Amino acid sequence: MMNRKYSCFLLVIALCLGLSAAVGFNEKNSVHITNSLGPNNDLKVCCVSDEDDLGCPLLSPGQSRVYSFHDSILKTKIDCNLVKGSTFLYHSSFRAYEGGGFISHYGKEVFWDAREDGVYLSHGKDTPKFMYKWI
Repeated sequence: MMNRKYSCFLLVIALCLGLSAAVGFNEKNSVHITNSLGPNNDLKVCCVSDEDDLGCPLLSPGQSRVYSFHDSILKTKIDCNLVKGSTFLYHSSFRAYEGGGFISHYGKEVFWDAREDGVYLSHGKDTPKFMYKWI
């Protein structure tokens, strides 16, 4: 009886590992942030994860920044503060990504688009949805 339980356990583990490999087990997740503001409207992108300060690059209109990572065993969080304009007067702060923990993601892509009226979210195939206004 014990041998049968052990064999079933090994079979389940093997199937889980096989399925994980089939769906891109090692594929990184990514957060894309794009400056879709008007001409001469730079975007400062300051992001931090629960593990690292990801810096504050300055994006010109049309430029993008991509953060790629694997989910943590605990929880993976990326928080961003976008600041726009020639005087950097307006900003928007939000959680750009949350995942990990018991259920890890592989190959998940999140797209943030900074526009004149606010910040939009898309997951690639869907129409970007207005999420945050500039304050």
